[in-house]
Amino acid sequence: MHMLNPILLSIKVALLAVAINAVLATLTARIMARREFPGKDLLETCVILPMVLPPTVLGYGLLMFLGRRGPAGRLLLESFGLQIVFTWWAAVLAAAVVAFPLMYQSAKAAFTGVDQSLEQAARTLGAGTMRIFFTITLPLAFPGLVAGLVLSFARALGEFGATLMIAGNIPGKTQTIPLAIYFAVESGDNTLARYLVMVITVMAFAALYWLNLWSRKKLRMLQKGELPRVARCHS
Repeated sequence: MHMLNPILLSIKVALLAVAINAVLATLTARIMARREFPGKDLLETCVILPMVLPPTVLGYGLLMFLGRRGPAGRLLLESFGLQIVFTWWAAVLAAAVVAFPLMYQSAKAAFTGVDQSLEQAARTLGAGTMRIFFTITLPLAFPGLVAGLVLSFARALGEFGATLMIAGNIPGKTQTIPLAIYFAVESGDNTLARYLVMVITVMAFAALYWLNLWSRKKLRMLQKGELPRVARCHS
C-alpha cells in the first residue's frame, strides 16, 4: 500500500492544481487577451515568470510567503489557526504555481483566436456579457483550454523542486511520485524507483497521447466544416 500512496497523492495534487488554474489562469487569460491597461506587459511578465524560474526559487518564495513568519502564513496562523507549509495543500499550491503559465498561455491563445465578430453580433442582439462568454467565447476557445488543462496536469504531476521546498518529503502526507523517486534512489531502493518512474511516465504519456488524438479529431472536424454548434446558431 505504501507504493500506492505517492501515486494517489500525486493524482490528487495534480487534479486540484489543475482545478485552481482552470479558474484563475482562464480568468487572467481572458482579461489579458481582451483588455489594455497600464502595466499590462509587466503583469504578464510576472504571470509567465514561473515558467523560466528554477522550481526551487519558486518554492523558496512560497515558503517565505506562506511560512509562519511570512505575511500570508502569519495571517492564516493567527486568524484561523491554519498552517499550509509542510502539508499536502502546500504541494497543491506549488504544483499550481509551476503549472500556471502553461494554462495561461494556452488559454490566452485560445481566447485570442476567437472571432470577435461573433461576440459582437450576439451583443447587438441583446446578449449580456456573461451569456456571450458561456455560449460563444468559451465553446469556441474550448479546444485550447483543454490543451492547457492537460499540459498543466502533466506538469503538476511531475513537480519536484517547489514541492520539496514548501511541502517537504513526508511519506503518506506530502510525498508525491517525484519525491518518492528521488528518495528511493537516494536510499538504494531501485525497485521502487523503477516502478514509480514507469508509473509517472505512463500517466504523462497517456495524457499527452490522448490530447494529441483529441486535437487531431478536432482539426479534422474543422477541415470538414463542422463548426461548433454555437457558431452555427449565431451565424
